[in-house]
Amino acid sequence: MDYKIIVDSCCDLTPEIASELEITTVPLFLRLGSREYVDDFALDLQEFMKEMSICTEGAGTAAPSPAAFTDAMNKDSFVVTVSSALSATYQNALLGAKKSIASIHVFDSKSASAGQTLIAIKLRELISDKIPKQQIVETVNGFIDNMKTYFVLEKFDNLIKNGRINAWKGKIANVLNIKLLCGSNSKGEIALYAKARGTKQMLEKMLTFISESGRITTGENAVISHCNNPSLAEQLAGMIRERFDFKKVLVVPTRGTSSIYADDQGIILAF
Repeated sequence: MDYKIIVDSCCDLTPEIASELEITTVPLFLRLGSREYVDDFALDLQEFMKEMSICTEGAGTAAPSPAAFTDAMNKDSFVVTVSSALSATYQNALLGAKKSIASIHVFDSKSASAGQTLIAIKLRELISDKIPKQQIVETVNGFIDNMKTYFVLEKFDNLIKNGRINAWKGKIANVLNIKLLCGSNSKGEIALYAKARGTKQMLEKMLTFISESGRITTGENAVISHCNNPSLAEQLAGMIRERFDFKKVLVVPTRGTSSIYADDQGIILAF
């Protein structure tokens, strides 16, 4: 049976990749102070980032409604949402599934951004191989439990505005060129894993995360998302291709939701 794949807009995709993988997106809403934006492919991300940089209030997101998910669930589907520890999106997708007449399974990615993209790619592979539904569910749940997602912040502006980091500490980190290497833990929460001084040290630490993860790379995929930083993303991708045996290392731009948290120049890696 051919299943539909549904994601929320924290999943980083281009329209072309979404079309190729036959993925439907249910958008989140983005907030800059009192202004609200729909995080769909019509969003002008460059203009949004420009507005976000000058906004003195915090930037945030709001989950899609259950009805929005129900509307997308017009056939048997697998749904991949941003971590339930970060958003109400997963719960709203479950509520939406209850009202759908189709057979729906909702996955809590316990991740975000590139991690969701990686799960969607895995789903498309399993569906294309005509794997039975229950086996797909079991395989993807195991994949999620073992998947690793890390991100690097080049700027701390949004964390400071949202009160997630002390303004003084953020300014010191910027001056000293300290990069925070964060990622999702086993509960889907954001955790700090390392600090790096400069780009070179950051890249080496990212490669170390892969080599020490215990993850098998042969025949598997990796995804790198970037927020207005294609050169660094491609540099990291090239280093990964040289050192590891991934089937494919996909580089994609962030969409609006993940751009809020990665901020300008941020990088996210999932494998």
